[in-house]
Amino acid sequence: MTLLVPKEIVARTIDILRRGGAAECEAVVLWLASGPRGAERIEEAYRPDQIAETDFFRIPPAAMKDLMGHLRRTRLHVAAQVHSHPGRAFHSQPDDEWAIVRHRGALSLVVPRFGAGTTVANFMDQTAIYRLSDDDRWIAVPNEDVPQAMELG
Repeated sequence: MTLLVPKEIVARTIDILRRGGAAECEAVVLWLASGPRGAERIEEAYRPDQIAETDFFRIPPAAMKDLMGHLRRTRLHVAAQVHSHPGRAFHSQPDDEWAIVRHRGALSLVVPRFGAGTTVANFMDQTAIYRLSDDDRWIAVPNEDVPQAMELG
């Protein structure tokens, strides 16, 4: 299962995360894809309306409804979520509970320090990547498995 992510999508994602960080808040970006599961190409970095603080985010029901309408119109699907943390990159208990992507094999990426210092060139090195297991647990993707999980293009 490899997610192809264009570099311009990564750049837009970092920009959105940094804007949240400027307000000292986490931010979340949903990567919307085309193609079948396992061979998806990210087409859009979607920033849903969100409620965020320094150490959490959530997407309210009205924003979820807007997302569903956007997905119907664009015929895309949510392949992964990317969000920021104020400090180190890890998948916290609230991240587990509030994750938007819930399909087996889904990716959840966590960017440290609200994206400060993160660039397209170092994104893969700085970001913690997690995959949803068959038993609904977020498992860290080992560095050596990242190329099979996602590829920047």
